[in-house]
This record gives sequence, C-alpha cells and structure tokens, in this order.
Amino acid sequence: MVLNQTPFYGESGGQVGDTGVMTGDGVRFRVTDTQKRAGDVFVHSGVVEEGTLKPGRPLTLEVDHGRRRAIRANHSATHLLHEALRQVLGDHVAQKGSLVAPDRLRFDISHPKPISGEEIEQVEDIANEMVLQNSAVTTRLMAVDDAIASGARALFGEKYGDEVRVVAMGEGGNALGWSVELCGGTHVRRTGDIGVISVVGESAVASGVRRLEALTAKAARKSQNHIAQVAKAAAAELKTSVDDVPNRLAALIDERKRLERDLAEARKKLAMGGGGARAAEDGVRSVGDTRLLARAVSGIDVKDLKSLVDEGKKQVGSGVVAIVGVTDEGKAGIVVGVTDDLTGRFNAVDLVRRGAEALGGKGGGGRPDMAQAGGPDGSKAEAALAAIAAALGG
Repeated sequence: MVLNQTPFYGESGGQVGDTGVMTGDGVRFRVTDTQKRAGDVFVHSGVVEEGTLKPGRPLTLEVDHGRRRAIRANHSATHLLHEALRQVLGDHVAQKGSLVAPDRLRFDISHPKPISGEEIEQVEDIANEMVLQNSAVTTRLMAVDDAIASGARALFGEKYGDEVRVVAMGEGGNALGWSVELCGGTHVRRTGDIGVISVVGESAVASGVRRLEALTAKAARKSQNHIAQVAKAAAAELKTSVDDVPNRLAALIDERKRLERDLAEARKKLAMGGGGARAAEDGVRSVGDTRLLARAVSGIDVKDLKSLVDEGKKQVGSGVVAIVGVTDEGKAGIVVGVTDDLTGRFNAVDLVRRGAEALGGKGGGGRPDMAQAGGPDGSKAEAALAAIAAALGG
C-alpha cells in the first residue's frame, strides 16, 4: 500500500528513507520506506495493520526519529567525505553513487586506483576536523545558475529545476562554507551531530570507480570499541602489548613461511627416498636399455612435481623420470622428464599423455625434456606409471 503526503522537509512531514507509523480514523499504517516521487510528493510504502485506507482521510505520521537522526548523520558525513576525498585525491573525484542507511553509509567515487591506507587516514582526519568544528549546517533555496556560480557542487547527470536547495557545512572554503552541494536530502543541524566518521572499507566496484564504506556516531563508536577489544585479545594471546601486535604477527608469519618451506623440502626428500646414495637408486629400474625412475607421491603440491623430476633426472643420470602426485581431493598431476641425451628417442610430451590417459585425463604439454598433465582419478597412479613404462618398451 502507498499513501501520498506533500509536506516538504518539515520536521513533522515525510523525508526520504523515513519509517514509522501513520494513524487516524481507526487506521494503523506501518511505513517501511519513504521516497520522493513526481516533484515534491512523498510516497510512503508500507502495510495496513488495522482498518481500511480511504481517499481523502488524513493520517498523522509518527516518524522513527532515532532512525532519522542516524540517516541524517550518515548523509551529512557523505558530503564531508566527498570534499575531503577531493582534497586528498584530486579534483577528478566525483560522486558515482551512494547509499545512506541508518547503520552505515556507502559512497562511490571516480578514482583510477585503490585508495591507500595513508590516504584514507588523511580523509578521515580532514572530515573529522569539520565534525569537531560543530558549525551550523545551512540550507538555502537558490536559482540553479546562482548556486553553481557560488561554487556549489552538482551531481553529474542529475536533473535540477530552476530553483535548487544548497546545503553548506563547515567553515572555510568559499563564502557559503567548506562543503557546498546541491542536495534535497535530510541533514544534521550542526556538524558535531555526526559524532565521528570512521571509514571501514575500500574496494573497487567498476573500472575507475572506488567504493568507501563508513560509519558514524554510535555505530562508529561501537565498531572502534570492537576493534580495540579484538586488538587487546590478540595482544593477550601473543603475550605482548597492543602496539607490538603487528610486529609479533609479522614475525609469526615469517616463521610459519619458513616452517612450511622446511616441511615442503622434507616431503620432497621423503618422496624421493629420503636422500643419500641408496635412496638415489631406490625406485630406479631398467626398462630395456633405459633407466626409469617412477614414483607415486602424496602430500606434495602439484607445482613442486617439476622440481622433483629435475632432482630425479640428476639421480638417474641418463633415463626417464615419471612422478605422479595425488592430491587430497583424489585428483592427480603427472610430470615426465627425459634427460637430454635421450630426447631423440623419447618425447616427454608423448609419455605424459600416455600417463594422463590412465588417470582419466586428456592432453598434456611441455617440452621434449619436461612435460606435465593431470587427471581426475588419482587411484590410477600406478597404472599411469605402468603406461609410461610400457611406452618405453617395458
């Protein structure tokens, strides 16, 4: 159901985004959203909870003022962020879309690359300086040409009438204020009513368009408190101070990377027989007059199979090396290497394709001395190695 109401930005009238309850004449109408349509007509969408709506019968709207205050703070914050972003990033910054909700705001701008953490910090500092000024937010109705001439910023592609509403906030800038834009939305009375502006996200939404997400007032304070609690908990787990958490995390990450490298090397040595002269001969057999090192391994990243084959070629001296790596998901990768002196007799690409067929795969590619393929059935690893041996004449 919808109901039209015509007051223009009056405190007791509807504003874009309002929710609340309309009552009167035995009717209770729950307003779930408010949008402006057909000029200055506000359309309230919602549900009739009691009674029957009848044309011409007035209802009284009781607005959810807490929700409206939150929307005002977030809307005014987008204006301050817009100007701060222009000052930090450049005059090319222009609004490309926004969302103003009670709990957050989202602001899209034209910018060709990611906004760095340092730039975001500068933007926050500048915008919050305007918040701390606690200066009055002023609105003026002006002729559109006069408004533009005064320095008010208009949204590209937006249609404006002969008379426009100019919203100015902050001290400085031009004669009207620090941030001056054409806007018909609801705003705080003073910049201090925003409380604080906290940017919590930055991302890309399209080519040349970046998105900022931010919080204000109570939501910003709760978010910052949560972050502080998380930082304290992390510091307690790491047995260090909050200030030292980044250094400790960096050290732990470096240590983990080192351990992962050591583990990968250990697994590769184990896969090749553990190293040493005896291990070098373990698994090597003769197929006709050709030495073949063939192994099926697990727990090895497929990307590491080539380095295993290189090591195997050193072990056999002259011959063919075939290694099948089975993943945790049961799939398989296979790499075949042929020592340089035998590439005239055997082509690694042909051999790896024979192995891939046994694994349920197709194709494979590489060079005559090194080729790689894969297949969905890792349980056929031994069959793949047998197919390669058969191709050597075994």
